[in-house]
Amino acid sequence: MDPQRRGLLAAFGASALLTLFPAAAGAAADTRLLLVLLRGGLDGLHWLPPYADPAYARLRAAAAVEEPIRIDGLFGLHPAMTRTAAMYRAGQALPVVAIAPPYRARSHFDAQDCLENGTARPGGARDGWLGRCVGALPAGESGLAVAAVMPLALRGNARASNWWPPLPKAVDPQLLQLLRPLYAADPRLDETFERSTRFAEQARAGAGVFDLAEAMRVAGERMGVDGGPRIGFVEDSGWDSHRNQAPQLARKLAELDRGLAAARDGFGAAWSRTVVAVVTEFGRTAQINGTGGTDHGTGAMALLCGGAVRGGRIAGDWPGLGPNQLNEGRDLRTTTDLRALFKALAGEHLGVPERVLETGLFPDSRAIAPLSGWRAT
Repeated sequence: MDPQRRGLLAAFGASALLTLFPAAAGAAADTRLLLVLLRGGLDGLHWLPPYADPAYARLRAAAAVEEPIRIDGLFGLHPAMTRTAAMYRAGQALPVVAIAPPYRARSHFDAQDCLENGTARPGGARDGWLGRCVGALPAGESGLAVAAVMPLALRGNARASNWWPPLPKAVDPQLLQLLRPLYAADPRLDETFERSTRFAEQARAGAGVFDLAEAMRVAGERMGVDGGPRIGFVEDSGWDSHRNQAPQLARKLAELDRGLAAARDGFGAAWSRTVVAVVTEFGRTAQINGTGGTDHGTGAMALLCGGAVRGGRIAGDWPGLGPNQLNEGRDLRTTTDLRALFKALAGEHLGVPERVLETGLFPDSRAIAPLSGWRAT
C-alpha cells in the first residue's frame, strides 16, 4: 500500500473511506445477500464428511458420520441435510472446503472478530465489513440483522438495523385485544405485532420456537419484498462440540437445514437473485477426542445457497487429511482465505467496486483474489 493511501486509512478509517468512492453499481439488479454465522466453530468434517478419503475413517473411527448423503465421489452431506442435498442437486448449493478467516489461532472471540471486521487480525476495525458494504450501496438501500444485539459484522452504517421479537413470559389476551387496533393502521408495525404475539404465545405454550430456522425465515421475508434490505445477517450459537458431538450436531444441522429451506420460502421470487452464505469462525480437530467430540481447529467449510449460485459441485482446494497434509498435524489445513469468498460476494453479487473492496471493505487485501466460478450466469 502506498504511503498516501495508508495515510487516508489512518486518518479516516475504513468506513469514512467509502465516501470517497462512488456507490456500488454493475451487479445484477436488486440482488440480496444473507450471511449466516454459526458461532462456536462447526466441525466441517462432520457437516461435509469426505467419506472417500481413507484418512477420514482412520481419524474419526467409530465417530465417522454413518451413511452421509453422497453428493460427489469424495464428499457427502450429513444425513440431517436432506433439503440442502435437494438444493445441491438442483444446482443451488455450493459447499466450499478448507476455508477460514486469516486468523490462525483458536480463540472463538478473536476468530469471530476477524471474520466480522473484515481485516487480517482481531481488533483490526471497530465496525464490520457488512456495515461498510451497506455504506457502499446506493443511497436508500439498507441492511438488517435478525439478532437481539447489532452484531459487529453490520456495525458502521446508520442504514443497518437489527430486529428481534420480544418474548414476554405471559400474554394477556385482553391486553392484546386492546393493543391490536393501535398497530393495525401501519402495515409494518402490524406485521411486527402479529409475529411477536405469535412467538410469545408459542413460548408461553412451551414451544419456544424462535430458533435459527425461524430467524432465517424472517430474514428472507423481510429481504424478499420490493425495497427490502439487500444485506442481511443471522447468527446462531451452540456449535462448539467438545464432547458427544454426534447427537448435538445432528440436531443443529437439522435446524440449519430447515433454516435454508425456510429462507428460500421467505425470499420467494427474490430467491433467484439471492445468495445465502453460511460460515463459521474455524474448523475442528481432524481426529475425534476421548469424549466423542472435537477441539478447536483451523480449516473450516462454508456453504453458498440460492438462485444466484452455480452449485451442484464442490468449490475450494481440498488439502487432504494425511499426516503430512494436516495443519500442525491436527487440523484440516486452510487453502482459501474467507475474505476471498466475501470479496466475491460483495463485488460480483452486490456490485461494490474493486478499489472499495481492497481498501474500504477489506483493508490490505489486494493479494487475496476473489473466489471465482461460484456465480450462476
